[in-house]
Amino acid sequence: MVDSCRSCENCDDNVENYCPQLTVTCGAKYRDGTITYGGYSDSMVADEHFVILIPDNLPLDVAGPLLCAGVTVYSPLRNFGIDKPGMNIGVVGLGGLGHMAVKFAKAFGANVTVISTSPSKEKEAIEHLGADSFLISRDPDQMQAAMGTLHGIIDTVSASHPVLPLIGLLKTNGKLVM
Repeated sequence: MVDSCRSCENCDDNVENYCPQLTVTCGAKYRDGTITYGGYSDSMVADEHFVILIPDNLPLDVAGPLLCAGVTVYSPLRNFGIDKPGMNIGVVGLGGLGHMAVKFAKAFGANVTVISTSPSKEKEAIEHLGADSFLISRDPDQMQAAMGTLHGIIDTVSASHPVLPLIGLLKTNGKLVM
């Protein structure tokens, strides 16, 4: 997003992405009537409120994923309060979003369990990303053993998949974020 009204209730509550006058980066109209072209632009104008300074010591190829996949998982972890040290957090799926969710949850000090249908992803989850445990969601014994152990789960899988079994993994008042 490149602009919002900055005066409505949503803007006042820091959820400018729900502003009725939101200007998105591609295919929207600026206040002067010109069209935004996003990544197809040579340059772009944005309100400084929506611009992030990338430090010189952070390579752009490293920063890029933080601004898309990173924000996609960081925001719900924070907004739903599943970002506290010592919490047991489940991350469903280990694609691009899942990778970022594991890294953020670990940075928050959580104990992270990656939940996947693919046993082949266990080594990557634990050895490369630092997850504390790995749960194969197709294994009924593993799912039963993990019942009621998680404070929160962030589901990063976009394909259709069973959600009801995930609910059983939550502690009382646990949160499932999809």
